[in-house]
Amino acid sequence: MIAIITGDIINSGASEGSEWMPLLKNYLSKIGKAPQDWEIYRGDEFQIRTTPEKALHAVIYIKALLKSMKGMDVRLAIGIGKETFKGNSVSESNGTAYQYSGRMFETLKEHKINLALASGNNEYDQTLNLMLKLGLDFMDGWTKVSAEIITLALENPEASQQKLALKLRIRQSAISQRKKRARLDLVLELLEYYAQTIKKSKA
Repeated sequence: MIAIITGDIINSGASEGSEWMPLLKNYLSKIGKAPQDWEIYRGDEFQIRTTPEKALHAVIYIKALLKSMKGMDVRLAIGIGKETFKGNSVSESNGTAYQYSGRMFETLKEHKINLALASGNNEYDQTLNLMLKLGLDFMDGWTKVSAEIITLALENPEASQQKLALKLRIRQSAISQRKKRARLDLVLELLEYYAQTIKKSKA
């Protein structure tokens, strides 16, 4: 089983590509090698090959990364399934994971939703997509400051508030306030629930 993430930048014209493209590429290079594991095409669309366990963490991180730049956002679809053909690049490969991701991505555009997943397991998909939809209620509204604290917290899960404060050069009390505004606690609970659901689906 693999996970395929299909995404595109919303309002890519709101910011110069030279601003967001290096940040996105830098993160994707940590996931794997291009073009076998990730590919950016048509300027603002991309596809990523990863594991089901890492998929939700990746999309939330990417969303926060891009929303840390004013006026930007991202649309992301996760497909979880099989890979029946592996080409020289992600876009040349095929399997149910690719098909689920592509179809869900088109559905997102139609319904103007920014994040959803499909795995072929209707029971899990329905519950997770409802949770993601509820999560988007605050994630879509992240400010630049809220997005920054999310990326930092996901990059440094073991870091104390003191260490995060030092990285951002702000007071420790401000870190706590930013975490609350960004709803970091709910993001972490969502990631934990997703991790448990993926385990159950494999059992």
